[in-house]
Amino acid sequence: MILISIPTLLFSKSVDKSLRPKPYIQVSSQVNKNNVGLAFEAWILSFKETALEKGISATLYDKAMKNITYNEKLIKLDRRQSEFTKQIWEYLEIAVSNQRIKNGQSAYLKNADLLNKIQNHYNVDLKIILGIWGLESAYGFRRGSTNTIEALATLAFDGRRRKFFEEQLIASLRILERGDTTLNKMQGSWAGAMGHTQFIPTSYLTYAEDFNGDGLVEVWSDDPTDALASTANYLNQHGWIKGQPWGLEIILPNDFDYILLGKENKNKVSYWNSLGVRQVNGNYVKDYGNSSIILPAGHRGAAFVIFSNFHVLEKYNASLAYVMGVGHLGDRIMGGRKFHKSWPIDENALSSNEKKMLQRYLLEDGYEIGKIDGMIGPKTISAIRVYQRKLGKIPDGFATKSLLKEMQ
Repeated sequence: MILISIPTLLFSKSVDKSLRPKPYIQVSSQVNKNNVGLAFEAWILSFKETALEKGISATLYDKAMKNITYNEKLIKLDRRQSEFTKQIWEYLEIAVSNQRIKNGQSAYLKNADLLNKIQNHYNVDLKIILGIWGLESAYGFRRGSTNTIEALATLAFDGRRRKFFEEQLIASLRILERGDTTLNKMQGSWAGAMGHTQFIPTSYLTYAEDFNGDGLVEVWSDDPTDALASTANYLNQHGWIKGQPWGLEIILPNDFDYILLGKENKNKVSYWNSLGVRQVNGNYVKDYGNSSIILPAGHRGAAFVIFSNFHVLEKYNASLAYVMGVGHLGDRIMGGRKFHKSWPIDENALSSNEKKMLQRYLLEDGYEIGKIDGMIGPKTISAIRVYQRKLGKIPDGFATKSLLKEMQ
């Protein structure tokens, strides 16, 4: 790692164009690493003007950036987030492990009074708060020890999501400017998320709550009170409906029209019931409002009807795997059962490059999939369903190696 210590860069009024920020490229030689280090220093120098325009004082900015280094490890972590690289069943096996369920039940017993108070105050089901707490920090045991400023500066410079991380960096500096915490205490995940429930800085500024009334909004403390209440406030402000499940596992009829799948295809529960959709116990689907049907692992895996609370959780983290992990973990902690149907474990996950290749083939065939990014989102899934139907296959929208092979 390269320390920011080159006077000619720190005090120059202009910066060499070759040192302007560029998207991160994996480097192998020390010379190239030094170049990245120099470019990072130049970026910090140039970003100071933005920070000052946003109301951050020069004194605070200089102090926060004084010993920041370009942290290459964070870039590698950013490229292999498990929500996006594992099959859904692989992710859930870790997210909703027996040990995590057991630890969650212990966390509930230890904090039952607090969780019930938060649930009653914010009208957010405590099992969901437990699910988020468990996935984000293992109930406070793994809150992260990465310098938040260094993490956000590195990721902003990297460029993959520059606008987002620049916004988070400004927000983190504003938190320090307000005196909510100190540079030494401001630690968290490699992605700049903080505390028991891994609030990003902008969410902290907007939704963090002083629930214990001590005059501090403290999400970094060993005491989880403010962090859990802040999470409940976030969900409440985004429309959480107390008592509504995130989703229910269902069984589809043999003649189900798979073109009806997708988060964007909302219908009344009575409509699904009329088509023969049933809960796994054979009963009609309970009416919790407008809903959609998804198949996270294709027609060979479990099917789910999802409700508006599913989309509220997407506001916290947009990954389908994460939302299901939080929901299922919360259910299991509070006595819910395992999913009824088994997963197609013989299906190997597509690599990021393979996903991009699949998207490229769809785009070349005239399908609207958005940008080629290696993320199998709603547009890509919808295009896959149409493509599968064209081939005479079950249009479940599941991206598989066998489908990619047929496209080649």
